Amino acid sequence: METEIIKPDRLSPGDIIGIAAPAGPFEIVKFERGLAAIKDMGFEVLVPDNLQKPENYLAAPDAWRASVLNDLFGLSEVKGIICARGGYGSMRILDLIDYDLFQNHPKVFLGFSDISALISAITTQSHLVAFHGPNITTLGKTSSLTKTSFYHAVTSDQPLHIQPQMARVINPGKATGIVSGGNLATLCHLLGTPYSPTYRGCLFVMEDIGEAPYKIDRMLFQMRMSGCFQGVSGVVLGSFQDCGNDDVICEIVANFFGDMQIPILGGFEMGHSDDNVTIPMGIRATLDTDQGALVYHEAATLP
Repeated sequence: METEIIKPDRLSPGDIIGIAAPAGPFEIVKFERGLAAIKDMGFEVLVPDNLQKPENYLAAPDAWRASVLNDLFGLSEVKGIICARGGYGSMRILDLIDYDLFQNHPKVFLGFSDISALISAITTQSHLVAFHGPNITTLGKTSSLTKTSFYHAVTSDQPLHIQPQMARVINPGKATGIVSGGNLATLCHLLGTPYSPTYRGCLFVMEDIGEAPYKIDRMLFQMRMSGCFQGVSGVVLGSFQDCGNDDVICEIVANFFGDMQIPILGGFEMGHSDDNVTIPMGIRATLDTDQGALVYHEAATLP
């Protein structure tokens, strides 16, 4: 039986968005630009005291990063949470997260890259819709498409219709499923943990950066041998920035999923490219290659 997904309330201008730093350290200039972009949209921001206390490649010690995130979810005045940056570190705090708290105090939660680990954990453990979209440090100098998509995704009470400008049909077809996925390398590293979902009946979304084609191939095979792709309904490809020739990546994906006869649609402006549209994770949509679109069946937030 499918677990009922929990939705956060949609955001409105004037709402307070809290900032978490569950992964790597961030540059202050980029951070301030991102905060300014959020404020320009009409939101207020809450930056916790001592948000960043860098330790090498981490924004702060594990316990501190987890406590900041837990505390933000517990604050009734905070309506949404955006992560400062990806990098690395999210999986280190997965065992320190209060998933019952997240479930009982649902909020818009948003980020990408390494934050995919938290998105996966939150959707599997708290059964809460989460959003794959820009981090604070990318939001300040990103495209108007990214900002518009983010704002629409977190404020709309209507189902989203996400249609890439340059859709690429890798395998034709139409399929329905729960949208799930994110950064491929991060999701691959979750294998064997309680936070790695099965993608049975799901539309699997993936993107990556700086991974050679053979590494993309290797990660996909590792995931398939783990059994997590059994019964996957369809595949959505975002950007594969600095991963080599796009044609090669598409060929790898086509060959890998070819015997499954499922729709595969590429060209989505999500991930580490200039455009990074916001994609809700954890709710049902239809992937239709004739339309060249990912069409949600319901709103990602409550009115």
